[in-house]
Amino acid sequence: MTQFDERTEWYEFNQETIDALLSDGSEADATYTIEHHMACKDFDLLEKAAVDSFKAGFEVTDAEEVYLDDGGTVFCFDIIAERQLEREALDKDIDTLLQIADKHNVHYDGWGTYFIGDGVDDSDAEEE
Repeated sequence: MTQFDERTEWYEFNQETIDALLSDGSEADATYTIEHHMACKDFDLLEKAAVDSFKAGFEVTDAEEVYLDDGGTVFCFDIIAERQLEREALDKDIDTLLQIADKHNVHYDGWGTYFIGDGVDDSDAEEE
C-alpha cells in the first residue's frame, strides 16, 4: 500500500481541521499559510522530493536534521502554500504531495497552519 492509497484519511483530516478552525472563530475567507511536512532518514531522497515539490509550484524550506527520542536522526523540510480553507484545494495539494512522497520513498507527515481571527496579535503569530 502506498501513501497515496491512504489519501481518503488525509481528506478527512483536511475537513476536520477546517471545521475545527472555523468553529473556533478563525476567518473563513482569509488566506492561510499551509505548511506541509516531509521527512526521511536519507537526505538525498528528501532533497529529490523537495525539488519535485518546488517544481509542482510549492515553496520549500531548507532541510533540517532532527534528533529523535530514540537517538536516531531524520531529515525534514516544509512545503508551503498560501490557501484559503477550501477542502478541494487542500485535497488537490495532498494528492500531489503524496505522489511525490511515494515517488521518492519519503514520509508525508501532514500539515498545519495558524489560527486567523479576532484577538490574535499578528506579531505573535509570526513568531510561532
